[in-house]
Amino acid sequence: MSDDKDDSMDEWAAAMEEAGTPMDKAENVPLDKLQSSARSSGEDINLDVILDIPVTITMEIGSTKINIRNLLQLNQGSVVELDRMAGEPLDVVVNGTLIAHGEVVVVNEKFGIRLTDIISPAERVKKLK
Repeated sequence: MSDDKDDSMDEWAAAMEEAGTPMDKAENVPLDKLQSSARSSGEDINLDVILDIPVTITMEIGSTKINIRNLLQLNQGSVVELDRMAGEPLDVVVNGTLIAHGEVVVVNEKFGIRLTDIISPAERVKKLK
């Protein structure tokens, strides 16, 4: 396994050299700097390339922490207390990132969610840092 890792590192180093940037001279660039440089370069950002990438969307009504002893004692009819009050909005999470809040609705006998608040992209980026 380590040989594969070494080979991939050698390939990466060769690619960096070919691009004119030796591995030891590569630097980390903050995301906001990349975004601002893309905007200032006058290039249009083509989002079509990512529109078909699947993501996982999750609606969270709440959570709790319990120890394994109590988890093993749960059975049909058990009630687990969550960290939210009744009537509080649900979290809408995409690939682990909170993007919105909403409320449960029923449409044609199926559950859905009505979005009540969208988290701004700027706030989402702040939470990543």
